[in-house]
Amino acid sequence: MSTSKPLVLVLGATGKTGGIIVKGLLASGHFRVVALIRPASASKSATAKLRSSGVEIRLGDLEDSVETHKATLAGVDVLISTVIATAVPKQKNILLAAKEAGVKRVVPSDFGTPLGPKGIGELHDQKLAIREFIKEHDIPHTFIDVGWWMQLYLPIPLRSNAPLEFRSLTYRIAGGGTTRVLLTYNDHIGTFVARIISDPRTLNQAVIVWEDAASQLDAQEIGMRVSGDGEKLKELYTHGTVEEILQAAAAAKDKLAQDPTDYFAYVMQSWNEYTYSMHILGENTLENAKRLGYLDARVLYPDVPTITLEEYAQEFYAMEEPAAAYGYNRK
Repeated sequence: MSTSKPLVLVLGATGKTGGIIVKGLLASGHFRVVALIRPASASKSATAKLRSSGVEIRLGDLEDSVETHKATLAGVDVLISTVIATAVPKQKNILLAAKEAGVKRVVPSDFGTPLGPKGIGELHDQKLAIREFIKEHDIPHTFIDVGWWMQLYLPIPLRSNAPLEFRSLTYRIAGGGTTRVLLTYNDHIGTFVARIISDPRTLNQAVIVWEDAASQLDAQEIGMRVSGDGEKLKELYTHGTVEEILQAAAAAKDKLAQDPTDYFAYVMQSWNEYTYSMHILGENTLENAKRLGYLDARVLYPDVPTITLEEYAQEFYAMEEPAAAYGYNRK
């Protein structure tokens, strides 16, 4: 009987989420890992780093034909997609190929907040459409969501070099600011994914990963105290009404329609739509996830270590430039 470890192909392995998942799979010691890399990126340092860590490299492109993807997926047991948000609708060919190639489980690019009814946000609807496509074609799957990253939840301190326009996003309270949303430390996602994809209980199920639940007011209080800025930080806070949040999302969408390459407009549209979903509608909660049928990763894997937002704050405010956690590059 073969004792080979399951072969997992990660799509988007050089990205943030993909890299975290690759690291978690390798650290578990239970998988062989393959990364699908575009030919143009074959000689890049990120690809070399994957090779040196023991990851097999296969060349291909997300928009390859089903037949081409079938060849690429030869021998693969699990396909995990972590493509960027703008590429979410382009996953259909590789998902169909996975079924034809005999892949035992696919994990589409979700890794966000629990997905409820359509009509809340564009990215939300695109992810739901992919889930529907998977079910319509009877593709064995697991849907994995992780709530909101802790790295994107605390207020940026006053000492940051990031412009106020950038920092102000972290100072806005939506509605009353009291909804306690699910949060995950992003570096821990790979550990949970490694457990989830090897668990027969999660096949054809949705799983919610989370480590803490905190409101925007909780984050504000922690930020004031741990950053050392106190009331000076609180003075920068603003309160966004439902109308203002929806108007900001619509304005960003209009701007993106005029210039589809405006990535900042795309980010602003998604940010405001998720703000509405999480803090106004209360969709990023454990109660809502369970109502939608999600399995609770904390219940499935109680031995996996977790941290609280308070604990993460010590790391965040110790950074030379905390805004870097939000993707800000002062260079």
